[in-house]
Amino acid sequence: MAQLWGGRFTKETDQLVYNFNASISFDQKFFKQDIEGSIVHTIMLAKQGILTKEEKDEILKGLTGIRQDVEDGKLAITEEYEDIHSFVEANLIDRIGDVGKKLHTGRSRNDQVALDMRLYTRLEVLNTDSLLKELLQTLLTIMEEHTQTYMPGFTHLQKAQPVTLAHHIGAYFEMFKRDRSRLKDIFYRMNYCPLGAGALAGTTYPIDRAYTASLLGFEGPTLNSMDSVSDRDYVIEFLSALSTIMMHLSRFCEEIIIWNSNEYRFVEIDDAYSTGSSIMPQKKNPDIAELVRGKTGRVYGALVSILTTMKGIPLAYNKDMQEDKELTFDAIDTVKGCLALFEGMVRTMKFNEDVMEKSAALGFTNATDAADYLVGKGMPFRDAHGIIGRLVLFCIEKNCSIDELSIEELKGISPVFEEDVYRAISLKTCVEKRLTIGAPGPEAMREVIRMHKEYLKKDWQDEDDMFGGMLGELEIKEEMKK
Repeated sequence: MAQLWGGRFTKETDQLVYNFNASISFDQKFFKQDIEGSIVHTIMLAKQGILTKEEKDEILKGLTGIRQDVEDGKLAITEEYEDIHSFVEANLIDRIGDVGKKLHTGRSRNDQVALDMRLYTRLEVLNTDSLLKELLQTLLTIMEEHTQTYMPGFTHLQKAQPVTLAHHIGAYFEMFKRDRSRLKDIFYRMNYCPLGAGALAGTTYPIDRAYTASLLGFEGPTLNSMDSVSDRDYVIEFLSALSTIMMHLSRFCEEIIIWNSNEYRFVEIDDAYSTGSSIMPQKKNPDIAELVRGKTGRVYGALVSILTTMKGIPLAYNKDMQEDKELTFDAIDTVKGCLALFEGMVRTMKFNEDVMEKSAALGFTNATDAADYLVGKGMPFRDAHGIIGRLVLFCIEKNCSIDELSIEELKGISPVFEEDVYRAISLKTCVEKRLTIGAPGPEAMREVIRMHKEYLKKDWQDEDDMFGGMLGELEIKEEMKK
């Protein structure tokens, strides 16, 4: 078919070149954003007297008709069109004739695609944030239920000190909370409108970019037309944030996989989130956790790809930037799917509290507290450290825990030990005496949980200034009637 840019050319584009150049197979994902941007652009052109009211009404009727027919399945987006912009404009002209050719007044495909990508990314930032919030709600419920579920804390995958399950899960709460903060920053930084920047140098038509930005829910227009069409920083930032989310999910999945093993048995994954073996009937595999862990590399790849694409591009727009879409779409869909599945897996997972507590008791996690006990009796810490080291070695040889030793055996290592040592090194004491904010003690955890509840009540998506001077969908409809 004839191209929207065909006037300069005297030969048809080679079919292989056309196929290689076309983006309709993936940028049709922008269909709603492209129609929305065109509707607002038309309203602005009429407001500025560039279109008559009659022309505006015809174009808007044509655009809304195309949107409805696609949504109803009456009109297919096919690969005979180069991109989604060509599809919309060509169908508009077919429906309303030459008036449809006026839609593109005062804009270029460069600022048009920049707008579509920004609108799409902005929406997906919000969608991803909502999934993160749902996961945080689930984690907080687990924390509330397990402030006194004892388990070993690890360093180097070696048992270190006793903590609670609430405290351990709370570490991931902090990670995903930071992920939401990053998304909020990205939203506010990207929320400026590139439409009206033209190909790279603006336009001579008296358009009102601030009005366009307002109708589309942006804080305002972008302030440099060259940067407007060549900026993909927000895509890079979003992919970076998505990569960090996947890194956090992957770390959590790694622990769940370990905890689910026969050696640990800290958790049992619900049947709905597990699979079996085709040959070994006893197997119950943590496939969802493994797949989430595996898909992390897929999202990392999208980030590295766009960084590599953008690193050598001079100003302003270059066709290389078409590569910002496919992998970004895939990364967004991957992360949203992983978040939804992971939340369900964690919400339905059973925690074996007795196994966790026994593991903490048998892992010498109270050794540091035993050393602190000796220090409390007046012994220098370095001497206490050495004595407890010998004590642990003795327990290993006897295959028992420290608190299973008799007082005579303890005194055989150091005469400083008294009967009160058993209370001092119990898991309950070891945890409960850690009362500083951020520690696993129940009082400290209850305060942190209270703070988390307050945090989740205040959703940044509800903030009044979130969409700047947004008029909103109802106002757009009102403007369409004028």
